[in-house]
Amino acid sequence: METDVQQQWNRRAFMMVAAGAAAAGSMPAQGAGGAAALPGGGSITDVAGLRVGHYTETRRPTGCTVIIADAGATGGVDVRGAAPGTRETDLLNPINMVDKVHAIVLTGGSAFGLDAASGVMRYLEEKKIGFDVGVAFVPIVPSAVLFDLGVGDASVRPDAAAGYQACRAATADAAQEGNVGAGAGATVGKLYGPQRAMKGGIGSASLTVAGVTVGAIVAVNAVGDVLDPATGRILAGARTADGRTLHDTRAAILAGDLPKSMRAGAATTIGAVATDARLTKAEAQKIAGMAHDGLARTINPIHTMLDGDTIFALGTGASGNTANVMLLGVMAAEAMAIAVQRAVLAARAIEGYPAAVDFVG
Repeated sequence: METDVQQQWNRRAFMMVAAGAAAAGSMPAQGAGGAAALPGGGSITDVAGLRVGHYTETRRPTGCTVIIADAGATGGVDVRGAAPGTRETDLLNPINMVDKVHAIVLTGGSAFGLDAASGVMRYLEEKKIGFDVGVAFVPIVPSAVLFDLGVGDASVRPDAAAGYQACRAATADAAQEGNVGAGAGATVGKLYGPQRAMKGGIGSASLTVAGVTVGAIVAVNAVGDVLDPATGRILAGARTADGRTLHDTRAAILAGDLPKSMRAGAATTIGAVATDARLTKAEAQKIAGMAHDGLARTINPIHTMLDGDTIFALGTGASGNTANVMLLGVMAAEAMAIAVQRAVLAARAIEGYPAAVDFVG
């Protein structure tokens, strides 16, 4: 049963969440094709106890991103896409024993990219981060991949060395966004082929309400278009056949304009939300599920047979507050929606893939 103090905090915080989201500021993003305002602000590293590092491959656009919880964090996951590539997700089920994770890996390279987690484990073991089993420290590192093998030389993909370097780069500073880490080779609007797609990327955001912070980070590599949920305006996505304007994938499908074929699993949006509130594994799993609402608000279509959309949730407990799952879920969805928009607005064009800033004034 909740105490009077908890009930007061829950009521006050729930009433404040909308105001907190509305108060988020904006930052300018300058690009070769124009300027666009990045919505919201903050970073998942605003959640106490977390560090983020990227490794960005120089030989082709791909890379990996690591979110490190040095003291461990309660973890959860929700997989919605039909073509996921994951590692260590079963142990996050609330019925299973392991109650803490030590890092999350988001990586390009399709299933090959899961090798990056081995490098993260090696780094954490060296730092004695993980479960002490007497003869070794065993870090728990759930991971998810996105498909970017069609961008450049497919033989180049994140490996264990990439994961290790991402850990070495990890800091509590605001996470870099755009064409870095897992977002380096991300693209969006792919239902009508890569020749009509645009550049995706990685983005992050956070909200603080009543002394509790929720942050999100996401690598946006969707089949669908990315839009501004406040206006419905498409920010990046499939282009018309001449490449000059945005096509509107949802409207095209409903009008019967269906693609001839597309490789299953050739997309996927992957990310994580985190809070400094104390969570159980069941609460973390629920919040991960609610965070998918942020994807549904900003990506259309989402959770398709061609995507492997996966969101992790972490609770560091650093604030000392107990979880109000309603509040934290609303905040997680909002932070995720902001992070998705920031990912494409911070992205810059690469060969064959223009960026949102080339279309949005």
